[in-house]
Amino acid sequence: MAEFTQDPRASGPVITGFTARGFKLDGDNLGQRRVDGALVLTPVSAMPWDAPAVEALDIDAMGQVLALDPAPEFMLLGTGGAMTHPPRAFIRAMEERGIGVEVMDSRAAARAWGILRSEERWIAAAIMRL
Repeated sequence: MAEFTQDPRASGPVITGFTARGFKLDGDNLGQRRVDGALVLTPVSAMPWDAPAVEALDIDAMGQVLALDPAPEFMLLGTGGAMTHPPRAFIRAMEERGIGVEVMDSRAAARAWGILRSEERWIAAAIMRL
């Protein structure tokens, strides 16, 4: 199991490690907990995500992110153990809603999340398990 040391200034949920089935989280009002499967993070919440395969990703899978008010500056998309590009139509649909998508493997997305949240950036993340 991998462990991360995150900047303690980050507010909200933060991924502190990976498990065989998902993630270890810590954060404001969360305490420490484990989430099996994929995960959507917002500045104020961490929610299980019924993630489709990356190649089947579409705008309908992003309801939790699209419901954020105000909309996030952008969304980190962690695609598992390796970076895999989602369909271009998905990226276009998110951009049409004013949300850019930064694609990376899930470990990089977890690290980026902690850094960007420590800067108080209003972002979202959709992270698939390894």
